[in-house]
Amino acid sequence: MEHFHFFDIVDLLEKGDVLVLNDTKVIPARLIGIKEKTDAHIEILMLKEVKENVWECLVKPAKRVSVGTQISFGSGILKATCVEEKEEGVRHFQFDYKGIFYEILDQLGEMPLPPYIHNKLEDKDRYQTVYAQRKGSAAAPTAGLHFTADILEKLKEKGVEIVYITLHVGLGTFRPVKVDDVKSHKMHSEYYQMSEETASILNKAKQENRRIIGVGTTSVRTLETIKSLYPEFRACSGWTDIFIYPGYTFKAIDGLITNFHLPKSTLIMLVSAFAGKETILKAYQEAISKEYRFFSFGDSMFIYDK
Repeated sequence: MEHFHFFDIVDLLEKGDVLVLNDTKVIPARLIGIKEKTDAHIEILMLKEVKENVWECLVKPAKRVSVGTQISFGSGILKATCVEEKEEGVRHFQFDYKGIFYEILDQLGEMPLPPYIHNKLEDKDRYQTVYAQRKGSAAAPTAGLHFTADILEKLKEKGVEIVYITLHVGLGTFRPVKVDDVKSHKMHSEYYQMSEETASILNKAKQENRRIIGVGTTSVRTLETIKSLYPEFRACSGWTDIFIYPGYTFKAIDGLITNFHLPKSTLIMLVSAFAGKETILKAYQEAISKEYRFFSFGDSMFIYDK
């Protein structure tokens, strides 16, 4: 184990490495509205669009929302009607509005910061990666928050290839594991996409035995999903509920840049599957002893075979 500053990643990566970044963009997905007829305050977190203008949302308090419940946001600028009840506080809402949906969200919504961060975010871009492009996430792919435009430019100058995939982060990424047998844990599906250009670069790297480095567990889940479906990387899109835990054989990546994760999360299980449970436990103990910061805005690790 070695200790570095994050900008040292320029020295740790090698010419010919392929760095895979998730270019998803977080939407201001937290809305606080008024339940029509009772005026009760209802908070929803928009997770994913399941069909046009129908979104899967996490609701608080969910017991006050059943099929037919109507919620008004911004004095009626945006309205939502519950059309389906799901388990664990999840509901499907039909949204009604006039104008451009994402402009209305920018006006009314809040960035969906993790619950342990209590300060309101004045600058919404602080919870975006510098390369965020495609709107749709309910949370940031936080390993990417460490990268600056300057670091990315230096990596390119060194000869590191940078490619982008998209995975819109939803409930599947941050829902904790609550069952004793991990095989019983149900992952919620998340939308992913890979372009022809990215697939071509990754396939060439594989053929030439060059390293593929995933930035964040969302990039890894996308790469491993596609490599599990097809003999090689290819341009495609779809929904993935892949759950990676110890015992899994990795098919896509040779290295991983990731933050320090919560206990009982699917994220720490993925990292343990890649590096080995004992290695990760030792690394976490080392990080604690060195007073590293954990979770979304914390420090990170680069895991690879020397």
